[in-house]
Amino acid sequence: MAHKIDGRKLGRKTGPRLALFKSLTVAVLRYEQVKTTEARAKEIRGRVERMITLAKDGSLSARRRVVAEMPDEPLVIDKLFKEIAPKYADRTSGYTRIVRIGQRNGDAAPIVQIELV
Repeated sequence: MAHKIDGRKLGRKTGPRLALFKSLTVAVLRYEQVKTTEARAKEIRGRVERMITLAKDGSLSARRRVVAEMPDEPLVIDKLFKEIAPKYADRTSGYTRIVRIGQRNGDAAPIVQIELV
């Protein structure tokens, strides 16, 4: 029995899957909108919202936790703390929106746009 197993595997092993999630999270924070499959968007939504919530805290420990999640992206981290987090100061959650676009040619996978609200 597979109890307490959470998340989608997306046809990948653990390392490549986590790398995909990190790169999509960075892309959403950098460009503020990304087109991807619905399953991928639903997986990274929580990660993006967690990063914004940490940035809203603004403490040194919060910054270190964000840096631990995306160590090679200092420009994205600065944008997150200086531009994105102040924009959502009045919200407690709900920073992202998933909009359905259509289907991908070839395999008919549902394509969505995940964007910062």
